[in-house]
Amino acid sequence: MDDLSVGKGDSSDVATRVISFLNKIGLLNSQKTLFDDEVENSVRAFQQSRGLTVTGVVNAVTLRALDEARWKLGDRSLYLKELPLMRGDDIALLQSRLTEMGFDCGRVDGVFGLRTETAVKEFQKSAGANIDGQCGPATITALLRLTKTISGGVPSLLRESAVQKNRGPALANKIIVLDPSCGGENKGISAHGVDESEIVYDLAQRLEGRLLALGVSVFLTRGSNNSPTELERISFSNETKADLMVSFHADSYPNEKAEGVSTYFYGSQTHGIHSVVGDRFASLVQREICARTDLLNCRTHAKTWDLLRLTTAPTVRVDLGYLTNRHDADRLGRGDFRDVIAESLVIAIQRLYLASEDDAKTGTLKIEDLRKAGIRK
Repeated sequence: MDDLSVGKGDSSDVATRVISFLNKIGLLNSQKTLFDDEVENSVRAFQQSRGLTVTGVVNAVTLRALDEARWKLGDRSLYLKELPLMRGDDIALLQSRLTEMGFDCGRVDGVFGLRTETAVKEFQKSAGANIDGQCGPATITALLRLTKTISGGVPSLLRESAVQKNRGPALANKIIVLDPSCGGENKGISAHGVDESEIVYDLAQRLEGRLLALGVSVFLTRGSNNSPTELERISFSNETKADLMVSFHADSYPNEKAEGVSTYFYGSQTHGIHSVVGDRFASLVQREICARTDLLNCRTHAKTWDLLRLTTAPTVRVDLGYLTNRHDADRLGRGDFRDVIAESLVIAIQRLYLASEDDAKTGTLKIEDLRKAGIRK
């Protein structure tokens, strides 16, 4: 299923399911069975609205997102089940409603996990309902009746920011997971004599050394010769109870003129939520790298990719450049250039934890400054 690819001209059972899902969520109004131009445009619109990579082609990620989007709150009973956990827009709305009322579901991610079950039980207790952790008709009715009309998700955003501030500015004793990914599962991009798998792993090692010197506990999601799946890397990060996760990638594109660095954090326009810490850290990484190198600034973007969405810690993905562009590839292939990237990342990490009055202008801090300021403990 992970290598699924359904596109224009397809009339398979999966294409029929895709068309059915698009009809269900209102992006299509047709009984057709062929994946044609109209279906492709609808898929593109859906991918854009969900923070997915816009291709017009349905892969496993898009198919799962379509399946989740078809559920409305009240369509089914929601409860904690054995893996795989229940997912859907109905769960995301449940989490948003509970969060608005002050019950802690954690991140609004559309996944019914233990934390969501606990919040449901707390709500049921406060509403005088049967306390079973299951969100059936009676609980949904009570929820809709009692929900306060306030800005959705604000309490969760405040909690995320508070957790970050409470950890203090010192990097010592913080846990950071570095994820030297390889693009697709078990393979990476290779162009202009530069291999993605090698450069992202080398960068992770350079960053690891600098962070260890500042007292950080650092974990890498893979070694030099293994390629764990995305779900394995997510689970690994969650098990370490990390404060932060940084994932490294290189990009490619058929047009060799495509170039530049971009960063991604968890955010959903559909559900009106995003990771406050992830957003800030992505911006800091983007600004520090662009201030210290000549890589083109391709900006920060909110996405709903599973790595960003399901990793408990604030997570940022950094696409370091396009290996299909000789300018980017030449620079990323140099060790001294990767040193500059590593230093940019260390400074961005430290700036994330500094209070605004202690922060410095982009591109001005150096690792030596952190030591002189007594940040290392």
